Amino acid sequence: MDKDGGPIAVPTADKRQARRIPLVWIVPLITALIGVWLAWDTFSKRGPMITIAFESAGGLQAGQSQLKFKDVTMGTVKSLAVSPDFSQVIVTVETTREAEPLLSDKTVFWVVKPELFAGRISGLDTLLSGSYIGMLPSTEKGKSERHFVGSANPPVLTASAPGTIFKLETRRVGSISLGSPIFYRDIEVGTVLGWDLGHMARDVTIHAFVRAPFDKYVHEDSLFWNASGLSVKLGPNGVQLQMESAKALLLGGIAFESKPGTAAPVAAANYSFPLYTNRDAAKTAGFGRRLHLLSYFEHSVSGLEVGADVTLHGLKIGEVTDVGLVYDPKIDRILVPVHYQVEGDRIAGVAASERAKNTPLGAVAAEMVKRGFRATLQSSNLITGQKTVAIEFVPDAPPAELGREGDVFVVPSTETGGFDAITQSAAELLSKINRIDFQGIGKSLAGTLKGVDDTVNGPEVKKTLASLQATMADLQDFTRKLDADASPALARLPDMARKLDDTLAQANRLVASMNSAYGNDSRFSREIDRLLPQLNEMTRSFRALADLLSRHPEALIKGRTNTGKE
Repeated sequence: MDKDGGPIAVPTADKRQARRIPLVWIVPLITALIGVWLAWDTFSKRGPMITIAFESAGGLQAGQSQLKFKDVTMGTVKSLAVSPDFSQVIVTVETTREAEPLLSDKTVFWVVKPELFAGRISGLDTLLSGSYIGMLPSTEKGKSERHFVGSANPPVLTASAPGTIFKLETRRVGSISLGSPIFYRDIEVGTVLGWDLGHMARDVTIHAFVRAPFDKYVHEDSLFWNASGLSVKLGPNGVQLQMESAKALLLGGIAFESKPGTAAPVAAANYSFPLYTNRDAAKTAGFGRRLHLLSYFEHSVSGLEVGADVTLHGLKIGEVTDVGLVYDPKIDRILVPVHYQVEGDRIAGVAASERAKNTPLGAVAAEMVKRGFRATLQSSNLITGQKTVAIEFVPDAPPAELGREGDVFVVPSTETGGFDAITQSAAELLSKINRIDFQGIGKSLAGTLKGVDDTVNGPEVKKTLASLQATMADLQDFTRKLDADASPALARLPDMARKLDDTLAQANRLVASMNSAYGNDSRFSREIDRLLPQLNEMTRSFRALADLLSRHPEALIKGRTNTGKE
């Protein structure tokens, strides 16, 4: 209460309702913040937009194909367009911020196609991901650039791992691609960094990188060959399949090896080696000294191609290098010159003998020719018709000497040998058969047949046939009469046979009875046996009486007197 006793007025505060943000605006606000952050993140990571001119798109697709450097994504293809003059394809690429320092006027771009390049060693996934753009920045400092002209071929890459780069010379790259593996004793020891064209585009130089410590196994006499694909051979043990690895089958590959116990020094960096087409070609080249030979053939060499084998006693000693045609005015004929090279050191005796080492290979070839060795053509496959050049000893070969045309030795040839000799003999036989006058023989034969026909159809033959027919009728009538007369006799044959059987039975019984009555065991036989001794005694008595009467006939009247004398 106040002083006057009245109530005291208590002040009251004004209540004002605070303004709140509706919950419905929270979600859009958060979405906007996320969008701003994503936009900032995207623009902060985005690099410059560049254009690359290629001869063709090469499988690139807008929004999918990427720009890569060492398998790291550096951008994405945004659009594809054709240049105003229709000569190129302009590819617009949105790069990342990491790619900006790499974009100089010395940076190289190319299209990596799955069918040609599989990336690096682990790039098998590009076969599924499709084409992409590869880039290789230069180690040298260059000017910043945003418009580029792409390369049709991949550049030579650089290797950051320890190892050595070697150069391989070949005429054709074949299935070898960027990133193809390199094998040593079936172990993957390196990769192909790229290639460039040789002098005047005569060959291709492949840059092969071999990792350490395997690069120490590469000597100056090492052999490199193309190990791509699958090798199929038909030998005495059946069909043989050979490949370095599944990766080499898909991506192509190179293999090398060194001779055991080689004294050659380890090859230095950028040392140049020839790249052979296969392992056999590399082994062949490893025999050292080569002898270039030439032989002229007068007949067809169909089936003989460059690269065909040259054999001695059935074993390969070289290969054909060239086949052509040339006109020889001396004999006025067109000949087929066949150039081939052989490895003389394949013959163990020649390679091991010190005398042979000091003897030129030409002298060895000349001695072989004097002994009758000649170059012949033989069919190596009767189905495909492929032929080989065979050096064979011909016993009856005419004398010949080894010729020479510049640095090439000319070996005499002969057309005999193998299946071709049989074919040639068959051809000569057919030629002789073709010279036979079959038309004249046919006319003569036709005249002879006409004479025979006239004779057969003549009246004399007809009369003879009529007489023969009458004779046959008489013979048939006689046969019928004979059959009618002989029928009763034939009907009595069974009765006669039975009577004959009875007679034989009676004779058997008679023989048996006589055997029982007078046989060895019969009574008659025993009595005869007892009678015979008695007859013998009586005979001796008669003999003694006769002797007495012959000496004393008077005894018959007087009787025997006992005179003491006989």
